[in-house]
Amino acid sequence: MTLNVSSAFDGGNIRLLAAESDRIDLEILRDHQSDFYQWFYFRLTGAGGRPLELRLTNAGGAAYAHGWSGYRACMSYDREEWERVDTDYEDGVVTIRVTPASDSVWFAYFAPYTMERHHDLVASVAAEPGIHYRSLGQTLDGQELDYFRFGEGPLQVWLYARQHPGETMAEWWMEGALERLLDDADPVSRRLREKATFHVVPNMNPDGSRRGHLRTNAAGVNLNREWHAPSLERSPEVYHVLEAMKETGVDFAMDVHGDEAIAANFLAGFEGIPGWKKAQQDLFDAFADALVAASPDFQTAKGYEIPRPGEANLSMSTAQLAERFGAVSMTLEMPFKDNDDLPDPTYGWSPERCRLLARSCLDALYAIIDRVGAYRGR
Repeated sequence: MTLNVSSAFDGGNIRLLAAESDRIDLEILRDHQSDFYQWFYFRLTGAGGRPLELRLTNAGGAAYAHGWSGYRACMSYDREEWERVDTDYEDGVVTIRVTPASDSVWFAYFAPYTMERHHDLVASVAAEPGIHYRSLGQTLDGQELDYFRFGEGPLQVWLYARQHPGETMAEWWMEGALERLLDDADPVSRRLREKATFHVVPNMNPDGSRRGHLRTNAAGVNLNREWHAPSLERSPEVYHVLEAMKETGVDFAMDVHGDEAIAANFLAGFEGIPGWKKAQQDLFDAFADALVAASPDFQTAKGYEIPRPGEANLSMSTAQLAERFGAVSMTLEMPFKDNDDLPDPTYGWSPERCRLLARSCLDALYAIIDRVGAYRGR
């Protein structure tokens, strides 16, 4: 059977350069109107039983080339179970070495969360009792920006994910969070819904998700650099979400992401905003401590450099929401690789671990929610 490579599907990204014997040279496509690239997702057919080298020849120019070190690609036969395969990075080329057991196999940077799966999630959640669904508006490609509201408590909790569409672990996390929050048999979820009203945007960047982008929307715009002044022309996704936040206020917010280089789960906060308050910071720190206690997959030793006073980037959502609303806001980062402190040689960091971490995040929120209420006077 002839070897074929394709990516003309929801979230796909690759270009075939050459296929010679058992070596296939590939190129990752840039985000539209942008220099960002790193996300790949493609199908290989006709390779069953053949030892192959799949070479991502332009990996050295990717957005976070330093993230390739220690990385292993994801492979699946059924697009449900994604195992890690032998991968190395040398001289600007990522090489995946594999002997597929089937003539039809998929490869990806991380387990994909397609727009079709997103629509299944939205349909199932919207059908649950007590859920208020609405579209906040449309994207530049004409897709709906899906939003849920549920709970009856006075605190306003916002959960939103996948501003960067290639960070698919963020929507796997959302799936886990929604599953637990809507479980009426779960006492933590019942109490949380009594104490707070939840506002959930499971995918902030539908256009980039469908197009197979790493980091930007249909206009090549990085949404997490638009929160200081979003526009309908450049960043309608942020514009519509921020307008909804103005209507409700924000007491607690979590922006869910993935990190290419750091092999750990960690939080980034709002240190450095002009209106920083110690009580606000104490609640952020208390959440982090509670999450450490709730999950061995979370830690606080590794993470981003903390900005100095007055040097926070207010174009990013976490800093902007902390400054504008006085919210206890945070960015959760999960790895494309694995949690090096608790590695899984078969699956690495995986969709299931994303879902489980979401459940632990809700335990951590429950641990501090009364303190957030007292701080916000609610």
